[in-house]
Amino acid sequence: MRNSLLILMSMLLLSACNTRNDERSYAFTEKKLPKINLTEKQLQDKILGMLVGSAIGDAMGAPTEMWSRDDINLQYGFVTTLDDMVREVSPEGIWVPNLPAGGTTDDTRWKILTGEYLLSQNPEGLNARDFAAHISYRYRTYIEEFQSIESTDPEPFEEVSLKMGWLQEWAKVSEPFIQDNLTGYADSLGKFYGGEMVCAGLLYAPSIGAFFPGNPEKAYRENYKLTIYDLGYAKDISSLAAAMTAAGMGSEANKDSLLASLKIDPAQYFQSRLVGRTAHGILTQALRIGAESAELDSLGNRLNPESAALQHAFSQLDQRLQDMPFHAGEIWLQTLSAMIYSDFDFMGTLTFLVNYGRDNDTTAAVAGGILGAYYGFSKLPEVERASILKVNKELLGIDLELMANQLTAHMIATQ
Repeated sequence: MRNSLLILMSMLLLSACNTRNDERSYAFTEKKLPKINLTEKQLQDKILGMLVGSAIGDAMGAPTEMWSRDDINLQYGFVTTLDDMVREVSPEGIWVPNLPAGGTTDDTRWKILTGEYLLSQNPEGLNARDFAAHISYRYRTYIEEFQSIESTDPEPFEEVSLKMGWLQEWAKVSEPFIQDNLTGYADSLGKFYGGEMVCAGLLYAPSIGAFFPGNPEKAYRENYKLTIYDLGYAKDISSLAAAMTAAGMGSEANKDSLLASLKIDPAQYFQSRLVGRTAHGILTQALRIGAESAELDSLGNRLNPESAALQHAFSQLDQRLQDMPFHAGEIWLQTLSAMIYSDFDFMGTLTFLVNYGRDNDTTAAVAGGILGAYYGFSKLPEVERASILKVNKELLGIDLELMANQLTAHMIATQ
């Protein structure tokens, strides 16, 4: 009963928020928002920048997701922008085969799902049970959609199966968490994607960070509540990604403040005996890779595919690979290394990550979300941002601009 009530409340809250916000004109002004030290327009620009920046990274990596560098170079050459994707569908990948440039995967779907959840929340404090209930509710809508299919044609079942598969593992963890079943939650979390430390929270951390502009410590603490699908130090990594995004959302954000946000430790990971703070060790590795590579930059263009600096950075990352490409530690090291190596340049960072390979749509989506929040939508590359908005809205039913407007209006109303 409690489970059903929570899900129903989530549905009602989301319905009320979406109905209210859809009727607005979203005429954001230059009015200053005292609590966050941004104008309404600046806030909307940064939120949209986070969403679209992440989607650009997702779309750049999607055609070659999980490919080796040799295969990427053979079929696409050195990737510097969006490309058409000729690939199969999968629950975590694309749901429509053979998408044009600008199509996205679950990395973008997670930003929308998280945005829907945030529309029911107050920035003063997030509720983890509400988050689990929303994921569970979305999964149940897919089950109901599957059960309502009357056709004997296999295609409708295949389409809905993709949706169910996307959230299947998450629903297994969500249900016992909602019910306060500690034993069931611990057991299901221990078997989440085989018990591996996958990059769960990193899929939605930039969205959480954008909800707390200029307040990285608050973003870390609130995101930490939602790391209910993360194992081990992945909880720290996910929360640092939120903190870095929040730092980028600040009115006076700069490259130093982005890096400074990675030194906060609200959860006290530095107190870990014998092991210490693994996430800080990853930052140190990324800084070292960046420094060593800079010394080899004889061409004056670190993103030249023949650059000794780039080859050195790639080789250093190769030596630190985990058992699977979507391991949280691996994702975070590649993301930080790319940003530092590229001096936080937006397209430079994404170019580094996409051409490196491995889980390149996720690494580029995480970096794109953080840097998109930092630069804002208006400073993102025009061709790429236009393609992202068009393809996602017209072919995938994902309206990134509407979500940015809704979140902006909600944050203004609740500040």
